[in-house]
Amino acid sequence: HIQNLEAAVGISLVKKDGRGLKLTREGERFAIKARKAFDLLEEATAELAHGRGDAIHICCMVGLASHRLLARLPILEASLTDTEVILQPTSERPDFDRDEADAEIIYLEQPETRDGLRSELLVRPRILAVASPALLRRHPGIASASDMLQLPLLHEKSTALWEGWFHSQGVNEIPRLRGPRLWHGHLTLEAARLGQGVALVSDLICGDRLESGELVEVVPSQIQSGGYYFVAPNAKWNDPVLTTVRRWLAATLSVPAASPARGAGA
Repeated sequence: HIQNLEAAVGISLVKKDGRGLKLTREGERFAIKARKAFDLLEEATAELAHGRGDAIHICCMVGLASHRLLARLPILEASLTDTEVILQPTSERPDFDRDEADAEIIYLEQPETRDGLRSELLVRPRILAVASPALLRRHPGIASASDMLQLPLLHEKSTALWEGWFHSQGVNEIPRLRGPRLWHGHLTLEAARLGQGVALVSDLICGDRLESGELVEVVPSQIQSGGYYFVAPNAKWNDPVLTTVRRWLAATLSVPAASPARGAGA
């Protein structure tokens, strides 16, 4: 292909360099401009793959997508009759410069500060310690946060979340915490439902299971840390479809989670 291009333009683009080849000065100049053209082609291909123009692509944390948003998605779809909703559960943040998504819903300690992006706090959830009624029946007499050190604890990437929770509850003497590390909140939630231990999750993720009685809050608390943010490029922030999505999210996530009494459903 390079030889055909050289023959067509009458200019050498590469030259021998030892056992290999290297670009000539003209080849280097051509490569710089050609690379920009290929980048545009890549963006156009991504738009076709994502169905831009009649679809909105939202990346979201897996637990929030599956336990809070999925069941309520038809409400959003009904308000966007001409637009397909692509809700992608993922633990990876999208690259907006490569047009990998139109927006994302992410849990952050502080608002997004990257250049070219804008963020809006949707809700600051309560962090709950939840377990199955069956597990609490096996461990009666749990009345305080310090009592919970007797229970099997479920962790995400590390024990840091539990350590912070205990400190916030006034427990200063914390032994080395043990228990499985499951990396993701939705997995600790499922393990808690199966009676394998106590999970720390936001009330948005576990609210439906508290209401059904599958899970109960072990010790009441009012601990908050960070919040769920809607993040999108500045250039797309006022897009009518994105505005509709943002308002739906704010309304959906603002509904308080159920808080049944400890032991409900036992």
